[in-house]
Amino acid sequence: MKLENINHIAIIGTGMIGASMAVLFTGNGYKTTMYAINDTEAAKGQASYDTYYEDLIEKKLVTSAQATVCAKLLNFTQKFEGIADADFIFECVVERLDIKHSVYHEIEKHCKQFKAIASSTSAISVEDLAEGLVQKDKISVAHPWNPPHLVPCVEVVKGKHTSDVSVQVIVDVLESVGREVVIMKKNAPGFIGNRLQHALYREAVHMVEQGIATPEDIDKTLRSSFIPRYTSIGLFEHFDYAGLDMIVSIDDYLFPTLSNADKAQDYIKTRFEAGNLGFKTGLGVYDWSKKDVVEFRQRASEPYLRFFNWSLPEEK
Repeated sequence: MKLENINHIAIIGTGMIGASMAVLFTGNGYKTTMYAINDTEAAKGQASYDTYYEDLIEKKLVTSAQATVCAKLLNFTQKFEGIADADFIFECVVERLDIKHSVYHEIEKHCKQFKAIASSTSAISVEDLAEGLVQKDKISVAHPWNPPHLVPCVEVVKGKHTSDVSVQVIVDVLESVGREVVIMKKNAPGFIGNRLQHALYREAVHMVEQGIATPEDIDKTLRSSFIPRYTSIGLFEHFDYAGLDMIVSIDDYLFPTLSNADKAQDYIKTRFEAGNLGFKTGLGVYDWSKKDVVEFRQRASEPYLRFFNWSLPEEK
């Protein structure tokens, strides 16, 4: 449900996260402005925004008429003066501190009534982000999962300077658009989700390097064994239910054989160094020229459709 004290949301950045957040905010009735550095980036942001809505219409989650109403709530600007009256700012520019700090400088120069800045960073600490601000009490990390208009989880991390008031603004705004907000007790690299995800990825790569299984069979195992379970119950719930006596015996036997790599493994690094970066270059672990990308994108979104819970603005 749209908050009465938030009349204008600004999104800094027009990439996948920025465009998806614009879909989420307009889809819940918020006037939203995306800041773009030039016409090309604005066009990319608009194209991504439109594609996301086309997918929602195809899934019958949104009607064409509703999408039209939502689109009228979206504006683009290439000047910070265009977001001068923003109440809430979501920053999702590239992962470079110098660029983020320059953005914060412009925000403080031109925006006089913002209540909080939420950064989508997946790597940079709040303390380092806050160095770019005079109003250090107003910034927190709010790390969404791609695409954030469908994936409900957002990990919020406050810094030592962050006020409880600004954290509550971020939580209230995110919960008003149906997000599941997790507030971390302290900062940690990778936050919660990526620490878990990359621990799993490290072991998967280790098994390939050891000749235990192929990437295809590892992915098949994940899709058809325990991963679906965790869309309904939690990890700690499952292991508690199984019995900690059994878990201890398995862990003591298994843990000595698991990967303890402390940097990216050779199997991935050799591909990276050869310029084979995955989907974006066409070749990575998989040959993406042999994959149906539209079908893949639909499969990636499918598990999250059941979480769709927007308060769509009324058709006019």
